[in-house]
Amino acid sequence: MGLLLLAVVLALAPGGTATARCPAVCICDNLRAHVLCLNRNLTAIPDTIPELTKQLDLRGNSFKVVMAGAFLSTPYLTHLDLRDCHLERVEEGAFRGLGRLLHLNLASNSITVLYQEALDGLSSLQQLILRQNQLEEMQPGAFSRLASLTLLDLRENALVYLPDMVFQGLQSLRWLRLSHNALHVLSSEAFTALPALRRLSLDHNELQALPSEALAQLSEATRLELGHNPITYLAEEAVAMASLQHLSLEHAALQDVAPDAFSRSPLLRTLNLAHNQLQGLPALVGAGRLVRIGLQGNPLLCSCLLLPFHRWMGQARVQAEGMCVAPPALRGRSLDSLRPPEMKCGQFQVPAPNPTPSMQTRGTTSGPCPKGCTCSPEFHHANCENRGLRQIPRGFPADTQLLDLRRNALGVVPAGAFLGLKALVSLHLQSCGITELRPGGLQGLPNLVYLYLSDNHLSTLVPAAFEGAPRLAYLHLDHNAFTQVPLGAFQLLPNLFSLHLQHNAIGELAKGDLAGLGGLRWLSLAGNALRSIGPAALAATTMLEKLHLERNSLEEVPTASLQRLPALSELKLSRNPIKHIRDGAFLPVAGSLQHLYLDNMGLQQISPRAFAGLGAKIKSLHLENNKMSNIPAMSNFTGLEILNLRDVPFHCNCQLLPLYRWTEKLNLHTGATCASPAEAKGQKVKFSTTFRNCPGWRARGANADKAKAARQPRKKKRSEKPPARSFRKSKA
Repeated sequence: MGLLLLAVVLALAPGGTATARCPAVCICDNLRAHVLCLNRNLTAIPDTIPELTKQLDLRGNSFKVVMAGAFLSTPYLTHLDLRDCHLERVEEGAFRGLGRLLHLNLASNSITVLYQEALDGLSSLQQLILRQNQLEEMQPGAFSRLASLTLLDLRENALVYLPDMVFQGLQSLRWLRLSHNALHVLSSEAFTALPALRRLSLDHNELQALPSEALAQLSEATRLELGHNPITYLAEEAVAMASLQHLSLEHAALQDVAPDAFSRSPLLRTLNLAHNQLQGLPALVGAGRLVRIGLQGNPLLCSCLLLPFHRWMGQARVQAEGMCVAPPALRGRSLDSLRPPEMKCGQFQVPAPNPTPSMQTRGTTSGPCPKGCTCSPEFHHANCENRGLRQIPRGFPADTQLLDLRRNALGVVPAGAFLGLKALVSLHLQSCGITELRPGGLQGLPNLVYLYLSDNHLSTLVPAAFEGAPRLAYLHLDHNAFTQVPLGAFQLLPNLFSLHLQHNAIGELAKGDLAGLGGLRWLSLAGNALRSIGPAALAATTMLEKLHLERNSLEEVPTASLQRLPALSELKLSRNPIKHIRDGAFLPVAGSLQHLYLDNMGLQQISPRAFAGLGAKIKSLHLENNKMSNIPAMSNFTGLEILNLRDVPFHCNCQLLPLYRWTEKLNLHTGATCASPAEAKGQKVKFSTTFRNCPGWRARGANADKAKAARQPRKKKRSEKPPARSFRKSKA
């Protein structure tokens, strides 16, 4: 026993034999393989940490930078804590060699950019904590090697925008925490590569509208947290998440919810809408499994207008938690205690949103605010949505940053309509019956970034209409009446980043149509009537990254038009009547293209060199629901993360052998299925037995057998006698 105690003392002693490599300022517990170097003012990772260490705690030091290969001498680490170390940069390859690491904590540092290969080598990592940094950018591919990660914590950073496929590679991620950032815009495919995600936390951000397209990619997510975002309205089918069960939207700015807002989330069970600005709700359609709705802290008007919702509550057996604010006779009553005869529409005064107690807690005021509108000084928002306005009101607070005038019959935006609103950042004019945006209509808006003019009747625009809004970056002109791109209209918008012209009636795109848009990154012309795109039509948009041309009338890939787009990474041509893709169709953008959509076109033929030049950079390729029976060899597509070949009538004969060989190696679900011959119909191409009769298949099998034999130890012939030395050794 005495000897055992002595061994333990030596193992734990800072100067003991067992800890000869222990840094002088650290404490090493070799029995548990733990090393603690807490608050030691270290400026570099110690180089004498015991090789067999499993848990390393380096909190409270001052490293600034984690250099490449910093932990190569400790390959057995499973837990690494680098919290509060004043880190500003993690170099590419900093964690290489840590293939056993399960938990990495980088919280409470000053990291601003996550570089592409900064996390390489962490193939077993399950939890990554990046909370309380200053992250503004996550480079594409930063997470591409973290296939085992289940939790990613990015709370309390400075993220404003999430680009497409930013989380690619996180195949096992179950919980993504993005709370307490400044997220304002989410790309439609920001969450595309997250097949296992179950929970997404987006609360405490700056989302002004529900990012429906982005969220629709999360088919397996069951819990979504969106509280404390300035979202004012949930539109039709806004929440389209097939597996969603719990949705939190508390402390937002909701004033209205469409009846079928949740109809595409059939499994929804709990809905938290507490502390919003709702005076009521409609009867909800399609939310058949809903059991509880939280409406506490809303200015609920329990009049006859709430009767449809109240009846629906009873029929659907939904528990709704909330109190009436008006009429006076029902003030303070809970929703579940009401009886239909009590819910009347008499002559009582309907309370304005401003004076109610619940609204006061949300920061609204009866200060300078046009009649019928609601102004919130806490969020610098003004809301006049669906108030029956015939003209744009005056008298908004000078510090208003978001102005919502949706669903009013405004007709015309006159010159000087928004004078005095120099702080305005976001202007919502959707569904206002607007036929004309007059010159000077945006005069006096030097900080305007977002302008929404969707769902109006605009057919033309003049350049002077945008005079006075030089910082405009996001312009939504979709669902209007344009038959051509308004010539020269965008010349006063040098900072325009994203232009949405989808769902108009534009028939062609010609040279000069996009003049002045040298900084444009995203152009959407989907759902128009485009039959042709001139060779120089896109020449002005040399920085374009995303081009959406789906649902048009193009009969060929506009190859010549792609000549001057060196940065194009996403091209959508879905649902165009393109029957044949010719050789070299994508050569002009082969050096940059990452996402290509060629689905639902009735495509009949792809030439052998149609994909010439494309290769490792391609991340996603969509060819589903077409009519070709074969596709050319695609072995150069080594970086694919998404390949969709569903509903393509493949003829599984020997001509398809290259595709069979290729898909056999892929670790992807492609959906490729044989349509013929009869004996193969319905079989997955990847597992079809028809290829066994192909000469190439046999040759490949024979070569594989030869290679396998070459790797095996040579068997001795019976006549061979082993050397005497070997014999004696084996006998011994």
